Amino acid sequence: MNIRTTAGLAILASLLLTACQKQEEAHEEPPRPILSVVVAPTAASALTLPGTVQARIETQLAFRVLGRVIARKVSVGDLVKQGDVVAAIDPLALELAVKSSQSELSNAQAQLANAASTEERQRSLLESRSGSEAAYEEAELGRRSADAAVAKAQANLDKAEEQLGYAQLKAEFDGVVTATSAEVGQVVSAGQSIVTIARPEQSDAVIDIPVASFDGLKVGSPFEVALQLDPTIRTSGTVREIAPEAESTTRTRRTKIALIDPPPAFRLGSVVTATATVDAEPTILLPSSSVLMKDGKPVVWVVDTAAAKVSIRPVRIDGDLAEGGSVRIAEGVSPGDRVVIAGVHKLADGQAVRID
Repeated sequence: MNIRTTAGLAILASLLLTACQKQEEAHEEPPRPILSVVVAPTAASALTLPGTVQARIETQLAFRVLGRVIARKVSVGDLVKQGDVVAAIDPLALELAVKSSQSELSNAQAQLANAASTEERQRSLLESRSGSEAAYEEAELGRRSADAAVAKAQANLDKAEEQLGYAQLKAEFDGVVTATSAEVGQVVSAGQSIVTIARPEQSDAVIDIPVASFDGLKVGSPFEVALQLDPTIRTSGTVREIAPEAESTTRTRRTKIALIDPPPAFRLGSVVTATATVDAEPTILLPSSSVLMKDGKPVVWVVDTAAAKVSIRPVRIDGDLAEGGSVRIAEGVSPGDRVVIAGVHKLADGQAVRID
């Protein structure tokens, strides 16, 4: 009986151990499928971007006084000469101000003539010892006050006449109208833009360059600019201005290329293609989705292809981390490493994975 009991217990223990092992195997997670890329350096390449031709100098003309627009003599695309009247406001209030100032000046001049006559009479009386010195001093003071009143009235008249000249808006230089901002009948305030005039003799090709493509570009870098409608029409240019900050949403920087002797076909608003060879060292670019911020520092998941497992590795990013784009990796990964590019928030160090 003892032998049979012992044998039965041994068989039962063996069955329980086998069941536990099967249950543990059943609970083991299968390898997680991942999306990954093999790190490869990006060599310097030709940078080609679209842009538009814009005037280097563009001025918004505005009235200096408040008024109602009674005429706008130009439209978009019109050519204007220096001194041409492009718009006008109702001059009635300004004309009345001039007439009022003229009346004040005439009154001040009459007061001056009367004061001068009184001063002369008091001087004659003082010389003949028929008048007092105090009366003469009072007459002299009145003449001086009247003289100052005439000067003030004359200044007011000059100001009123100058403001009357502001009723007409004139072109400051030869150019082409690129925009209009007011219509006849509209009441405009002083300084409100009415017409925008550009100088066509000096133009730039304006392009937006991604931050990741700025290596080697600086003020003075050469570009080849071609007309998109006819690529055989082309000219050269150099970078004249680079925006100090990148646009927050597109992560691009506005760049202006000064065109050198552009053909007549390079009209304002024409669409062009600017090309430049970026002289830069090869760099490593990875999708921004591959970078995970952990404890405030960027890390990536590197795949051990032999063991089919992932491990976390800190990296250093050159530039900003923007969603939906690429990031430049300065340190942390090398060409040939396989990096996870999706689902980085759901992995654990040492987790088994399956490369898809």
